[in-house]
Amino acid sequence: MPATATPIRNDLLLPAIFVPLWSSGFVLARLVAPHAEPLTFLTVRFALALLALAVIALWKGAAWPGTAREWGQALLAGFLIHGLYLGGVFWSVANGLPTAISALMAGMQPLLVTLLAGRVLGERMSRRGAIGILVGAFGTLVTLAPKLGATDAGGISLVPLLICLAGVVSLTFGSIFVKRTSIAADPLTNTAAQYVGALIPTALVVPLVGGPLFDTAATPLWIGLAWSVFGMSLGAILLLLHMIRKGALSKVSSLFFLVPGVSALMAWIGFGESLTVTQIAGLSIATVGVSLASRG
Repeated sequence: MPATATPIRNDLLLPAIFVPLWSSGFVLARLVAPHAEPLTFLTVRFALALLALAVIALWKGAAWPGTAREWGQALLAGFLIHGLYLGGVFWSVANGLPTAISALMAGMQPLLVTLLAGRVLGERMSRRGAIGILVGAFGTLVTLAPKLGATDAGGISLVPLLICLAGVVSLTFGSIFVKRTSIAADPLTNTAAQYVGALIPTALVVPLVGGPLFDTAATPLWIGLAWSVFGMSLGAILLLLHMIRKGALSKVSSLFFLVPGVSALMAWIGFGESLTVTQIAGLSIATVGVSLASRG
């Protein structure tokens, strides 16, 4: 009995921790946007996360990637999962994309994974799981529909929406890459190496977007930075990479259907952002989709 109890508890506990942690990242982008240029913020965040992981790894005596191949895999994973994905989300939110909508764009990730995982990884999903993915995607489209094409102050600019979508595509390919390569390096040192790769796109683009901006006198910025390093870059990312390695990628990705609802609740509490009745219905449909997908 004890041998089966732990996996069951982990199947419930890890997603229950991961979804709120990951969802908070979209609200965090809104919190720090007035006080820091988004890519500058991410550059500082990645550098501090790298330093924190390196210190922990040295304290534990964890082995670092030992070959050029392992380093290359870690750098590419970090470039895609952290650098391009988070860079796209933070830039989009800072340039007018509502928090809930950016989270909903992330809700498209399970559909992308399902379309690619079977071909690339050989993962097969049941009919119920496939229906769940489609229902979740439909819920995402229903929630987006009222805002798309609007010309008033509540409308969505196309460029931030496309940049956010590009980030989600990068997360999808990064997740598939991590699952396919089955990286055997220590999670602490491998993730630290990933943040080296994450620094490449953000640090290089900062001079092209007006240079660094970081208001050191803003208390919300420091609160957001502390949470982003320890709650997101260490907590959420390590959980995500662990679940990808241990479970089916399509099933792990279906958790992203829950992110829009949790992010919308956080944005409502923290910033007073509201959703229309149609969008709330879309969030409900997406929640039904993740229930079906996770069982399939």
